[in-house]
Amino acid sequence: MEESNVPKEIKQISDVVWEIPQTYKKGMLVPARMYASEHLLNQMDRQVFDQLTNIACLPGIQKYALCMPDGHMGYGFPIGGVAAMDPEDNGVISPGGIGFDINCGMRLVTTNLSWKEVKPKLKELINLLFKTVPAGVGSKGFVRLDDNKLKKIMTEGVRWCVDNDLGWEDDLERIEENGCIPGADPSKVSEKAIKRGIHQLGTLGSGNHYLEVQLAKSENIYDEKIAKKLGIVGGDQVVIMVHCGSRGFGHQIATDYLKSFLNVMPKYGINILDKELSCAPFYSNEGQDYYKAMACAANLAFCNRQVILHRIREAFQEIFKKKPEDMEMDLVYDVAHNIAKLEKYKVGNKLKELVIHRKGATRSLGPSRTELAKRFRETGQPVIVGGSMETGSYLCVGCDKSDEQTFGSTMHGSGRTMSRTKAKKMVRGEKLLADMEKRGIYVRAVSMQGAAEEAGIAYKDIDEVVDVMDHAEISKKVVALKPVGNVKG
Repeated sequence: MEESNVPKEIKQISDVVWEIPQTYKKGMLVPARMYASEHLLNQMDRQVFDQLTNIACLPGIQKYALCMPDGHMGYGFPIGGVAAMDPEDNGVISPGGIGFDINCGMRLVTTNLSWKEVKPKLKELINLLFKTVPAGVGSKGFVRLDDNKLKKIMTEGVRWCVDNDLGWEDDLERIEENGCIPGADPSKVSEKAIKRGIHQLGTLGSGNHYLEVQLAKSENIYDEKIAKKLGIVGGDQVVIMVHCGSRGFGHQIATDYLKSFLNVMPKYGINILDKELSCAPFYSNEGQDYYKAMACAANLAFCNRQVILHRIREAFQEIFKKKPEDMEMDLVYDVAHNIAKLEKYKVGNKLKELVIHRKGATRSLGPSRTELAKRFRETGQPVIVGGSMETGSYLCVGCDKSDEQTFGSTMHGSGRTMSRTKAKKMVRGEKLLADMEKRGIYVRAVSMQGAAEEAGIAYKDIDEVVDVMDHAEISKKVVALKPVGNVKG
């Protein structure tokens, strides 16, 4: 193995699975496992291994602390981190295992439009989307909310959008948990979070969030049968992808509880190796308060992406003079990748209800999981994997093997290899966007510095990341999607 940051104690379990033994660090309750090619493993920063082995010390953790192939350093957990806690065995919930942007996630939408139809109007379309879907720090949405409406969104999720003509009935079963995490309680959310969230519905935000027009080309389809069932037919078909979350609302909830948990842990005798992993027993009053607040943020994030879809449908209607229904602007799926949820998995011979933390990791349920809508029990749950704005993205589906291997989880994107600061030093945003336009990708960005941060060179090779989990039979690749237009936060 070439020289790298990889601990010398790591053992290769299979072509794409690596394990750091429980003996590596005092206090580890389980081994740490990483899914990666040798090349991707060597790209990982030393902090990933340190953070992952810290997670392995958390109370109630089951089987393994896991990291996906897009793993890189995060807050507490690495981005790409997965951990399952048994709440009946002192299992904790940790905001650092979910992330500040609670229910940041992906949404993919099909159309029956071809590139030939869209190409002459692409700039006009992207310019309109840039106008109608606000992006950037502090951006405000067009949906005017009061406290009561916001509380309904927190508890009802996307059902509220559908009932208020901001979505189709058919959208609901195409969203993880039908667009509503149960147990949300607005009384557990601070006034500061409410003030930050009340004007942000239907906005992209900043960072790596985007709205992208993409092509599903026939030559990039890996499984025609599954692709067709999910509405992907190829032939230069135009599709739309959205990546965003709960914005300042979720960020404030995470901040509030991370601070309060630091004071709570001594009461429960919890010691952690990193204060960024502050936590509380799941079934403690404090743990439940956070879970109920987190569910509020998750439901708002589902609604945020739903309102964005509504605006996308309106923009396409204005540009192409057809109804969204006639353009078959159907939601393929909406999946979270910063969340904690109660899900059932076998540990040994026992079926347990566990608190699954996914931080920059996507649920990847196989066809046999009964909680999926009937249509997805033929294919497995759609998995939407966002790449950089230069390289494209993927639609995959979950496999049954993920149940026993990764608590039904897979990668969420390509994963950074370069800090935002370094990317800004190496790339000029104006030049990047001009070069991309020459290559046939038209980008509207709120800031040139923000665009520079998201340059393709700052990310891992998405093909290699996706191939790792395909090879491991955790998620199966269905189609690679190529960008042609992008609205950047």
